[in-house]
Amino acid sequence: MHANIEIDGVSFDFIDVPAVVGEALVRMPYIHRILLENVLRTAGGDAARAKAAMMGWLKTGSSDAEIPFLPNRVLMHDTTCGPALVDIAGMRSCLAEAGGDPARLNPVVPVDVSTDHSVAVDAFGEPFALKHNMKREYERNAERYSFMKWGTNTLTGFRVHPPGTGIMHTLNLERLATIATSHRQGGRLWAIPDTLIGTDSHTPMINGIGVLAWGVGGLEAESVFFGMPVTLRVPDVVGVRLTGALKKGVLATDLALLVTHLLRQIDLQDKFVEFHGPGVSNLTAGDRAVVANMAPEFGANSGFFPIDRQSIDYLLRTGRSEGHARFVERYAKRAGLWFDPSTDPCYTSTLALDLGSVEPSLAGPRRPQDRIAVSETRLAIRGMKKRCDKSTKQGAPNDGAVAIAAITSCTNTSDPRLLVAAGLLARKARAWGLRPTPWVKTSLAPGSPTAERYLARAGLLEDLEALGFGIVGYGCTSCIGNSGSLTEPIAEAMTERGILPVAVLSGNRNFPGRVHPQLEAAFLASPPMVVAFALAGTVALDILRDPIGTSADGTAVTLSMLWPDACEIDATLLAASDVNDFSCAYDAAEASRAWKELPAPGTTLFAWDEGSTYIRRPPFASFGEGTRLGTYEAHPILVLGDDITTDHISPAGAIPANGEAGRHLIERGEDPKNLNVFSSRRGNWEVMVRGIFTNKTVGNLLATGIAPGSTVYAGSEKVLPLWDAAQRYKAEGKSVVLVAGERYGMGSSRDWAAKGVALLGVRAVLASSFERIHRSNLIGMGILPLRFPPNVKPQTLELRANDLLAIHADIDMVSPRCEIPVTVKRANEPSMTFNTSAAIETNAEIEILRAGGILSLILKRCHAEVPQSR
Repeated sequence: MHANIEIDGVSFDFIDVPAVVGEALVRMPYIHRILLENVLRTAGGDAARAKAAMMGWLKTGSSDAEIPFLPNRVLMHDTTCGPALVDIAGMRSCLAEAGGDPARLNPVVPVDVSTDHSVAVDAFGEPFALKHNMKREYERNAERYSFMKWGTNTLTGFRVHPPGTGIMHTLNLERLATIATSHRQGGRLWAIPDTLIGTDSHTPMINGIGVLAWGVGGLEAESVFFGMPVTLRVPDVVGVRLTGALKKGVLATDLALLVTHLLRQIDLQDKFVEFHGPGVSNLTAGDRAVVANMAPEFGANSGFFPIDRQSIDYLLRTGRSEGHARFVERYAKRAGLWFDPSTDPCYTSTLALDLGSVEPSLAGPRRPQDRIAVSETRLAIRGMKKRCDKSTKQGAPNDGAVAIAAITSCTNTSDPRLLVAAGLLARKARAWGLRPTPWVKTSLAPGSPTAERYLARAGLLEDLEALGFGIVGYGCTSCIGNSGSLTEPIAEAMTERGILPVAVLSGNRNFPGRVHPQLEAAFLASPPMVVAFALAGTVALDILRDPIGTSADGTAVTLSMLWPDACEIDATLLAASDVNDFSCAYDAAEASRAWKELPAPGTTLFAWDEGSTYIRRPPFASFGEGTRLGTYEAHPILVLGDDITTDHISPAGAIPANGEAGRHLIERGEDPKNLNVFSSRRGNWEVMVRGIFTNKTVGNLLATGIAPGSTVYAGSEKVLPLWDAAQRYKAEGKSVVLVAGERYGMGSSRDWAAKGVALLGVRAVLASSFERIHRSNLIGMGILPLRFPPNVKPQTLELRANDLLAIHADIDMVSPRCEIPVTVKRANEPSMTFNTSAAIETNAEIEILRAGGILSLILKRCHAEVPQSR
């Protein structure tokens, strides 16, 4: 099962997958090869059974068998780390109060945390913007950051990378990921693949260089912290066979948007995607990372590209040592993990794509899978346009005006080629004397501090700054909704004339209200296309043919006059690159004086402050009230339609002063003008529960005209805020459920979308379909996810608050994918019964539901002194 390899004079043991599977290796997906290595090395007595299950999958193309997966490490960002730390602090307090040892709650795998999700675009278009935004970042989040530093002081193997070190996925690509590494176990030095899970749905970006990783919720990550494996069914793998090469003028963004569009038409729930075929070799690591980043948008666990020469070249270009690159190549080739473009492994299903067929594109205006040609933006917003006699005004923003033009997000700023392309377009526009229209809020927020160095060395940073695209921060900014205030002309036109403005960003999501709570339309675009639309100032045009500006001498400037060609991009990047940039830029960011001077406690137990509005001890970080399973009758507290995202459920952006959460904070002395963003308040359950479902596009189908964040209370017919209604139901001993349509919980991995629903007392969520991570998070909070049969929809049920849903989910009956009978009972009407299917994939999830949630299970195991093993 294991063999030995010597690399540069060092002897390593490794799992010899080629010897284990023999001739079947060429048919095995590379994802399965990595999972099999992990199982054989870590599963102990279960290894033989797990191996048999995986080999069985290879024969049939499917399996219900479960396998354990123990990743090498965990990756988090600040707004998932914060809630996880609050959970750990709460569990430590609970364990101490029960007479246990709180120090036992300590990670057994290394954990890296980025600080990237809360920096906001307060200042832009000015030389001081970066400094100003970083200063505000620390002012707003000092207490939260101090709490994160408490984690570094009291937890072993827990490392926080301070503000300014970039977005977690870019940090992972450029600095943390190893592709393969060594690990000492049982007195032996093992060569192993680099594997991880991350508490962000875009964790699969690292799949672009051959590292197997996927996104999970914070709750599942906490279980891995404390030695519990990720248990999954032997995964189905969809193969995407690539041929050909991208045409000139086509960028990685265009490929990613097409792949997202195509794969969203396939059911990828709980499936992995692997790219193969000769076309893979024609994509750079940067190209691949852009595509892999969009895995949650196309609905899969992964977007995996196996290890090959491009992976090794990427290691060398980003400052990894030649010795390490040599180690990775030798190990990958010997262990059966090196990509062979001539083979066609066995896949659950396949899709073919000729890279030469990819055309420039955008996605929008509401979903990332809604790909359109770049010339079709005017048509795309036509159906959304406001009906207003005063909507048009000469020389002012009108329908389709670009309110935000943001080069942002890990998706596209992690590929230097795309930023250089944006810089070259800016240079040409500057030479023609063009500037963005005054109402456009422009920003550049790279995923890495390295970007500033190569852009400056090429002279492109000056060109970008001249067009308002100066660096505003190193974080998610507009992509996560931290876009700051809109410009005055846009705000005024919305108020006075009811215009429909849009955002154009190089991000990965464009759900209504995500980029900015007042913006319902947004387009995803490549970085140079973002600059182009900023110059045009509107999407109500054909960007390929219509002029986007006029020079001083009256020349109409079109996009074709500005667009850089591939040779120009590559030559500029080659001249500007310096392999030393990566270590120097990250070392400088890690040495942040502001971070070092931030005080933080070092005690085992966290000292809770009753006056804090950021950190509150959560009620669910406890031994719990028992399982939510059982047979019961429940009122529907919410009935929702299709495509309810985690942004709809639990917002990340600015906290409005006139909302329930804002009023709660103001009553406790907070400044109404500086309430911060929801993502920064995730350590305060009292704020977060008052913010759920408050997105203005959320409609509660229990009745017409219900304000977002509200519901009709059964019996009284009164409309109440959700939290108030939930408290009344609990006081009266009544159960509640939530009902939704297709793709419930799509989007971010945020566990607060499940925590908030749990705090409402919801025992089950009935939906037409679930997105994977949110389904897992619901189970992590002890909530039973149930899928409707195809003939039942929330809209056709026409539920009202007084209706009752009888759920038959006794603790001993529930099993993976079992049928659960549900009966709808209405006054003076016949009952309606149908069978739902339990959206449960493994027996490990059953154990979590029986315990009442992951946190309860962790505490019970820890208090029972059950030995934990890596």
